[in-house]
This record gives sequence, structure tokens and C-alpha cells, in this order.
Amino acid sequence: MIILGSTSEVAQAFVEKALTAGEKFPKIYLVTSSRETTERFAQHIDVKFLQPSEIIELDLTQEINYSVFENIDSDLLFCATGYLGLGTEDGLYDDKNTEKIIDINYAKLVPVINYFAKKMESKRSGNIIALSSVAGDRGRQSNFIYGSAKAAFTAYLSGLRNYLFPQKVHVMTVKPGFMETKMTEGLPLNPKLTATPKQAAECIYKAYKKQKNIVYVLPIWRLIMLIIIHIPEFIFKKLKL
Repeated sequence: MIILGSTSEVAQAFVEKALTAGEKFPKIYLVTSSRETTERFAQHIDVKFLQPSEIIELDLTQEINYSVFENIDSDLLFCATGYLGLGTEDGLYDDKNTEKIIDINYAKLVPVINYFAKKMESKRSGNIIALSSVAGDRGRQSNFIYGSAKAAFTAYLSGLRNYLFPQKVHVMTVKPGFMETKMTEGLPLNPKLTATPKQAAECIYKAYKKQKNIVYVLPIWRLIMLIIIHIPEFIFKKLKL
């Protein structure tokens, strides 16, 4: 298994769920921007599950060195890479913030996924699970830079799923909604609309085994976003969402 974004609480919870369910992997490749944090998780799964792993450092704000992936091969890629950045009020005209949001959530991430997708296509087997966001379902004034990157990523995953289906490679898009993670720490989240990483991992793993296409971790978000999507533009532009 290949994990992009190995410091993500959701990614780590998914690994634990898969191993607890009895999945066996010759090696788990933990791709990360923080070796120190990932080393603790690698030691944890080694002690608890006797699961070997390898840490690979990757910084999506820099030029990608694809040679580090040359000998990596797996039929399962889990992508939890993401960066919320500053919201509209603080970061709209901050070019560095905008570039970092776009690079990490889309521009630099897509070629990395393509790299592994090509390997799966050549074998005619594989699964790609990628976390997008409900923020990409419709641009809202509070975080539309982040939302636009996630909208692009969602569209990319949809097209990739369509392209790889005849090649026996499945692509699953996950839209978590609000999550209790480091990325949202300090934000005023509604508990009824917020999932824990463990809840998310349970949902994602079940959906993966059923080969679902698009998954909302909490079903209520599907309804919420359906309503938001269908608000007429002349009304929507006056709302503070």
C-alpha cells in the first residue's frame, strides 16, 4: 500500500483499520512531508501489526524527484494529501498562500497520482482512494481558493475513474466534510456535522471493499451539498457561506 500524506490522521486510521481487518501488505510506503511524525507511526504499526514500512519524503511545494518512486509498486494507493491554508478573509490576496493551496491540493499532487496510475494501468489492476472535499462542490466566499483546488481535484478523479475503468483500475473519491484533525484544529465545527478520523476510516474501508465511486463520510453532507448546489446564483451570491 502507498500512502500519500502519511501524517494525516485519516490516512493513519485507514492503515490501522485495514491491518486490523486482516489485510496483508509486503510493505507500506509512507510518503510524507514530515519524517519525524511518520517515523512514530511506522514504529507503531511495526510493533502492533509486525507491518514493515518505508518512509519516503515528498514536499509538494518543491520540484518533484520521481526517482524516489522508481521501485515502488502497489495495487492500493491512498491519498490524504491536503492543505487548508488561510481562508478568504486573511489569505485571498496572499500569493504564497494561494500557490501553496493549489500546489498541494492539485497542481503538484495530480502528476504524482498519475505516476502510480500509469503503473496500475499497465498491470490492469489497482485501487486509488483519494480524499477531496465538500468544499469543492460549490465555491463559497469563506474558502473559495481551497474549494477551487478541491473542485479541480474532484473533477480530475472523476475523469481518471472514467479513463481507468476499462483498465480494471478503480478510483474512489472521498468527501469527508468537517473532520477532527490538526488541519481544522481551533475552527468552530458543529459536532453533528463532524467526523473523527476513526469514523472516516471505517466508512472509507467499507466503501473501498464495495468499490464505491463517490463517498461522503457522513451522509448528511450529501444532502447539505445537494441543497447548496441548487441554490439559485442570484440568491447564493448574497449569502455568507
